[in-house]
Amino acid sequence: MKAMLDLVARHKSGQACGVYSVCSAHPLVIEAAFVHALDAGVDVVLVEATCNQVNQDGGYTGMTPEMFRDFVHAIARKVGLSDERVLLGGDHLGPNPWTGLAAEDAMAKAEVLIQQYVAAGFRKIHADCSMSCADDPVPLPEDVIARRAARLIKVAETTQQRVGGEPCVYVIGTEVPVPGGAAEDLPELEVTTPDAAIATIEAHRAIFAEEGLSQAWPRVIAVVVQPGVEFDHHKVIDYDRVKAIRLSAALDDEPHIVFEAHSTDYQTPGALKALVEDHFAILKVGPGVTFALREALWALDAIEREWIGQDRASGFRRIAIERMKADPRNWAKYYHAAGAELEFDLQYSFSDRIRYYWPDPQIAAAQERMFANLTANPPPLPLVSQYLPGANAALRDRALSPDPARLTIAHIGATLEAYRAACTPEPEYVDV
Repeated sequence: MKAMLDLVARHKSGQACGVYSVCSAHPLVIEAAFVHALDAGVDVVLVEATCNQVNQDGGYTGMTPEMFRDFVHAIARKVGLSDERVLLGGDHLGPNPWTGLAAEDAMAKAEVLIQQYVAAGFRKIHADCSMSCADDPVPLPEDVIARRAARLIKVAETTQQRVGGEPCVYVIGTEVPVPGGAAEDLPELEVTTPDAAIATIEAHRAIFAEEGLSQAWPRVIAVVVQPGVEFDHHKVIDYDRVKAIRLSAALDDEPHIVFEAHSTDYQTPGALKALVEDHFAILKVGPGVTFALREALWALDAIEREWIGQDRASGFRRIAIERMKADPRNWAKYYHAAGAELEFDLQYSFSDRIRYYWPDPQIAAAQERMFANLTANPPPLPLVSQYLPGANAALRDRALSPDPARLTIAHIGATLEAYRAACTPEPEYVDV
C-alpha cells in the first residue's frame, strides 16, 4: 500500500503528518467521510472494518470482507470519489470472534478471515492475537502473541501473492484496546513504557525472521501502544503529552515504524494534533463518529416533532430506545444501571452501544419515515439552526439545501475535520 508507506516515510523524515482511520460500517458515516474528503481536499480515505463487524460468518453487520468492499466502493462512487482514493484496512484481525474455541480452532478461523480480507483488497492489516482462547493462559505471553501474528501475516503474504495487487502493510502490537470499547469505568491509564514498545517490536522482528517473513518486515508500518487516551461511558481520558514524552521518542531509531493510537474518539482537536506531532501518526476513530451520527439523528427527531407535530412524526427516537430495551444483547454487559440512569446510558454513553442497533428493521424504517417527513416538509432555517447550527452553516456556505441526510453528513464531517486538521502539517512560511 504505497500511500501508507509514503505517509510513514514523510512522517519519519520530520513532517508532522498522519492519517485518520474511520472504523464504521454505517452508510451515512462512510458517506460523510467521503464527502468531507472531497470538500477538504483529503488525498485518500482510510476505512477499516473490525473482525467483529465483518468476517466470513458475516459479523454483526452481516457482511463478508468482499461484501464490505463493494458496499464502501458503491458509496464512494455515489459521491464521486474514485476507488483509488479509498484505502481498506482490517482492524483487530485475529481470533477475537472465536475466543470461546480452543486456540488452534480459533486460529484456523482467523486464517480464513485473513485470506478473505486480503483477497477482497484490504491492504492495511492489523494482526491482533493478543486475546486468550479457551485453552490459553491469561494473560497470553507476548511470544505466543507474536508467533500467532506472524502466522496470520504469512497467510496474508501468500494470499496477496496469489491474487495480485499491492503488497500489504502491517500493524502489530500487544497493548491493544478491546474491540468495541471498554466494558467498565476506567481507572487511571498507564502509558506504555518505551521498553515495552521496543520489546514488542524486537519480539516480532525476530519471529518474522524465523518464519521466513523478512521481506515483509519493512512493511510493518506501526505498533499499537497505549499513549494514555481512552474513554468509558461518561468520561474521556485526554492525551497528556508530558506523560508520553519518553514513549514518543522510543521509535526514533526505527526507520519505518510509527505508533498507531486506538480509542482517540472524543479527544480535543489540540490533543489530536499533539498525538500526531508525538509520532502517533495513525489515529483510529469509531464510536466518535457514530456518536456524532446519533447526535444528528436525535436533533432531527426533535426538529421533526416540533415542525411536523407529535401525531404525524415518525417516533424515531422512541422506537430506537424501545428496540434497544427489547434486545439488550449488545449493551447488557456494558451498562449496569437501571431506571433513568440506564435510559441515559442507552442514548448518551460515549461507548455508543446504540450504533449496533441502527440496522434494526424497525429503527431503519422509522429513520426513513423521519427523513421523508423532513424532506417533504422542510423545516425553517431558525429551527434547523437551533438544533444543528454547525451543519446548517456548513451547508449554507456551499449553497446546499438542509435536507436530513445532508445535515447528518455535515454534522459528522465536523468531527472528521478535527482529525484532518490534526493529520495535516502546518504550512511552512518562508521570509522573502
